[in-house]
Amino acid sequence: MADATSPPEPTCDVDGTCYCPLTGVIDTLSRKYAMQLVSIVGAHDSLRFGEIEAHLTSASSSTISKRLSEFEAAGLVSRTQYNEIPPRVEYALTDDGHEVRARLEPLLQWAEEQS
Repeated sequence: MADATSPPEPTCDVDGTCYCPLTGVIDTLSRKYAMQLVSIVGAHDSLRFGEIEAHLTSASSSTISKRLSEFEAAGLVSRTQYNEIPPRVEYALTDDGHEVRARLEPLLQWAEEQS
C-alpha cells in the first residue's frame, strides 16, 4: 500500500513516454498573457516595464508584474535594476527564455494558420 504523503507514480503515454516534466512548463506558460510576454520581451534586447505595458495594452499592470516575477523565478527572464534617479529596471529573456520562445514559434505559426 502506498504512503498517503508520497507523490503519485508518473503517468505515461501508451508508448511509455513520460510527460511529467511538462507539468511545470505548462503551468507557467498557460497563465494569462504568459506566451505573449515571452514573445514581446524576446523580440527586444531588453524592455522597461512601461514599454512592456505599451506592447500589451489589454493586460493590467499587476498581471504583467506577476508574470514577470514568475518568469524571473522560473529562470526565463532576467531583471536588471540600475541605481539611477529615477530608478530604471529592464527585463530580458535568459537563454532558457529564448529557447522557450523559439519552441513557441511553431505553435504561434500554427495558431495564425487556424485563424
